[in-house]
Amino acid sequence: MHLLNLGILAHVDAGKTSLTERLLHSAGVIDEIGSVDDGSTRTDTLALERQRGITIKSAVVSFPIDDVTVNLIDTPGHPDFIAEVERVLGVLDGAVLVVSAVEGVQPQTRVLMRTLQRLRIPTLLFVNKIDRRGARYDDLLRAISDRLKAAVVPMGSVEDIGTPGAGFRPGLDPGAPAVLADHDDELLAAYVENTVSYDHLRTALATQTREALVHPVYFGSAITGAGVDALITGIQELLPAAEGDPEGPLSGTVFKVERGPAGEKVAYARMFSGTLRTRDRITFGDDGEEGKVTAISVFDHGTDIGSDSVPAGRIGRLRGLGEIRIGDAIQGFPGTSAAERGGVARKAYEHFFAPPTLETVVVPGPDADRRALHLALTQLAEQDPLIGLRHDEVRQETAVSLYGEVQKEVIQATLADEFGVRVTFRETTPLCIERPVGTGAAAEFIKKDENPFLATVGLRVDPGPVGSGVRFALEVELGAMPYAFFKAVEDTVRETLGQGLHGWRFTDCVVTMTRSGYWPRQSHAHQGFDKSMSSTGADFRALTPLVLVEALRRAGSQVHEPMHRFRVEAPADTLGALLPVLAAVRAVPQTTETRGRLCVLEGMVPAAQVHGLERQLPGLTRGEGEWESAFDHYAAVTHGTVPERARTDHNPLNRKEYLLNVTRRVA
Repeated sequence: MHLLNLGILAHVDAGKTSLTERLLHSAGVIDEIGSVDDGSTRTDTLALERQRGITIKSAVVSFPIDDVTVNLIDTPGHPDFIAEVERVLGVLDGAVLVVSAVEGVQPQTRVLMRTLQRLRIPTLLFVNKIDRRGARYDDLLRAISDRLKAAVVPMGSVEDIGTPGAGFRPGLDPGAPAVLADHDDELLAAYVENTVSYDHLRTALATQTREALVHPVYFGSAITGAGVDALITGIQELLPAAEGDPEGPLSGTVFKVERGPAGEKVAYARMFSGTLRTRDRITFGDDGEEGKVTAISVFDHGTDIGSDSVPAGRIGRLRGLGEIRIGDAIQGFPGTSAAERGGVARKAYEHFFAPPTLETVVVPGPDADRRALHLALTQLAEQDPLIGLRHDEVRQETAVSLYGEVQKEVIQATLADEFGVRVTFRETTPLCIERPVGTGAAAEFIKKDENPFLATVGLRVDPGPVGSGVRFALEVELGAMPYAFFKAVEDTVRETLGQGLHGWRFTDCVVTMTRSGYWPRQSHAHQGFDKSMSSTGADFRALTPLVLVEALRRAGSQVHEPMHRFRVEAPADTLGALLPVLAAVRAVPQTTETRGRLCVLEGMVPAAQVHGLERQLPGLTRGEGEWESAFDHYAAVTHGTVPERARTDHNPLNRKEYLLNVTRRVA
């Protein structure tokens, strides 16, 4: 028996969860097919998912296909929950991308397909809803090929499309040899000579599908079951089995964390190598946290069952690891080096999609317990690392980062339903960043210039390449003072850059330590350590923000706002209404293409304007417009008021206020 970890992905409302139910029913795992509308599906287990009829959290369920055990992972379709999809992609062996036969290729379909192709994840396409009025076949196949930029192989034909009796007849499309021959010289020669056999075609199809070179396309209906048996056969025969040596060194990745009934953490992990057993001690995360697995369950026949172990290739639910987080790599204990782990590099957690570009402040209700709210938000961020929390101790406020307004509504409902905390939100604002304009340097010396700290720190800030983040460098010898002091400076630099001169995260820069100095440990005869004459890490942590912000002032700071690349497809005669609205929100069309009665605009728009445009588009285009956008880059704010964000630290920009807060005295 071999394993397959399969993801089901789609644009929202394409029928992804309904297809999951149909697959489970066809495999004999469930006796009755659940309904998304009725809230009775197997994978949408959250109360909020059942109420709204959308998938919010990824869910794992298992079913057998003859000698193949499939761990099926149902993922959200709404773009506001793209982070949930992102975490799943790293653990998949294959995927099924669902497309609606009525709505066709939609914005999220394109985003998902581009990512699947970039990661070379073998993918089958399932065109759902062929029983609905308006379902299409020929022109939809062309749209899939053109808009998804994919080599597709139709796996059959459709009968009575657009009617309740629509059916799917399996069989290789006559055009399949030409598509497959593009990637196979031997097949190309046989194709030219007209000697291609069916077995040769099937072998080439399986090989090229597993290499993500071509994508078989099945048509059907999750509601009626049409085409689903053919899809199941394709899953079994065309997608690759999970790889991994159960006897190898331990290696795995955590892609989901949830809380059990008693509030304990439950981690979902895909094992890539080795076998993890109950009571094993492991290390995980970048800092090498240690923990012992107290219980394991694996997925089988539609549910999870207790197990003593989880081998390579399988997904397990792990308990007992209180500090584990999403994205952590699991290794054997102690696992201090790659050589000791058998030379197997751990599978890194990567970001495949852009980070959130919006932020809002959480406003607790009149009867809300602030401590309970803080704990609830912390747990939500723990389950979703891209929900960034920013606590303001001075104003007693917490801000959360977001992908969109739907995510905000879900957070609000989750806090009320699961934690009993009612909140509202302030207006959503864009998450800007700051970059240096030039070079700036500053230094403070022990017992000079009203420096109250027993530390000497000099820093220089230089611009770095776009997207390079923050790099810390030394121009002083590492042996000039204890390493702990250098580490205190570097850690404080990175923390302080979380808020630049305008309050935004400061990035794409190189910070170089140019000066260092300290007073060695002092003690008197018959007495202990004399703090007043000896430097400590606290001196360096307290002084560094003052030096750094002065260097930033001298370098200069430019605020950049997030920009989305957009694509609008709308009737050409609606451009007269659409273009002035785009111009009013600083959207800049860069290309215009006319396709018959339709016009396609592509360009850039500030992220803060996307939600408003999405709401206006139906009215501007008679309901026929299609909007697609995704984060592209950060652009300098050159017009209007420079956006500011309130600081949440001791404000090193104001030396007097900072020293008052840090030292409790005015220097």
